[in-house]
Amino acid sequence: MFDLDSWQEIFDTIRKNKLRTFLTGLSVASGIFILVVLLGFGRGMENGIRKEFERDASNRIMVWTQNTTKEYKGLNPGRRIQMKNDNFDYIENAYSNELEHRSAIFRVPWGTTTNYKNESVNYSISGVYPTYQHIENQVMISGRYIDHMDLNDKSKVVVISNKIKQELLKNVEEPLNEYLQISGINFRIVGIYSDLGGDREENNSFIPFTTAQSVFNGADRVNNLTFTLKPEKSFDQAVKASNIFTAEIKQYLQEVHKVSPDDNSAINVHNMLDEAKRFYTLTDNIAFFFWFVGICTIIAGVVGVSNIMLIIVKERTREIGIRKALGAKPWSIVRMILKESVFVTAVSGFAGLILSMGLLEIVGPNVEVDYILNPSVDLSIAVTMVIVLIIAGAIAGFFPAWRAASIQPIEALKDE
Repeated sequence: MFDLDSWQEIFDTIRKNKLRTFLTGLSVASGIFILVVLLGFGRGMENGIRKEFERDASNRIMVWTQNTTKEYKGLNPGRRIQMKNDNFDYIENAYSNELEHRSAIFRVPWGTTTNYKNESVNYSISGVYPTYQHIENQVMISGRYIDHMDLNDKSKVVVISNKIKQELLKNVEEPLNEYLQISGINFRIVGIYSDLGGDREENNSFIPFTTAQSVFNGADRVNNLTFTLKPEKSFDQAVKASNIFTAEIKQYLQEVHKVSPDDNSAINVHNMLDEAKRFYTLTDNIAFFFWFVGICTIIAGVVGVSNIMLIIVKERTREIGIRKALGAKPWSIVRMILKESVFVTAVSGFAGLILSMGLLEIVGPNVEVDYILNPSVDLSIAVTMVIVLIIAGAIAGFFPAWRAASIQPIEALKDE
């Protein structure tokens, strides 16, 4: 039941102590504000890291080689390690049950020009297998990707990105079956793709792996190997399986190419799943730290509310004694103090919530920082935090209220 007189008393008390009430409310509001902003940026870090891994399959494993740095079996350091088709074929056959997607990559030498009529540009061109589309998270906008018939026939076909279409064939309404000249050789456009990684991932054109080796004097050389493993039941199992796989293929390549086991430069294997685990563990730790800081700030605010209620009880001791002498029940005294505590906590908490959510709504979409994307907080979580804060404020006010209700009228009236 709404009691107008009790609310008038609360507002009178607040008006008499504006600065004290403001500072108490500010400590509570700042606690919610800091917690929501910290959680928002924690979510922004998760979004940013997830976006980074969307560029390629999150369980991608990439292999490349460099020069040896150590002498091994009578062979001098400085040898250039060159992978061959046989290396890819061996891994593909030996791990056929574990592999989901696989592709050898032959990169056409940089500087090879791509021409369309009078337009000429330099884009990265790679010879790949059909499943490379899934490894790179490429989505076909029109046409098709490279297929196995292209590999078998060494077809002169090319898949270009939407970015390349807009830059090189901007005046062509339908570029499929148009011809590009790559190093003066005609390649028919069979597909246009878009990459989830954004524009910088769309500076590449793709041709059949066998065609690239044949046309650009690749012989049986391979620049990179890339794989994804079949899904496991849990993230930890997937990480374990990928680590075993990377260790085994690295050992195989070291043995075949006579590379010292402790030469960490010649054979390089990059496991994105292992990297993802490190990033996600880091974000979990940061989120925990944010929660800890925010909750500590809120606790400080709640303690401030409790202290202010104690001061209010002390100041109103004589008033409370008179009320009790006139027949006021203990719970009516408790309700009076609790209402003020809950009112200050609720108003301050929702003020901090509105300010923090408004800040994230305005600033969040405009944040352009590496690994932070669209910081935000779920509204239901934020409101739940405020409700918990209000309950905590009620608990903080209960003890001073109970103390006030326990005062004997004769002792209260003696208070100076």
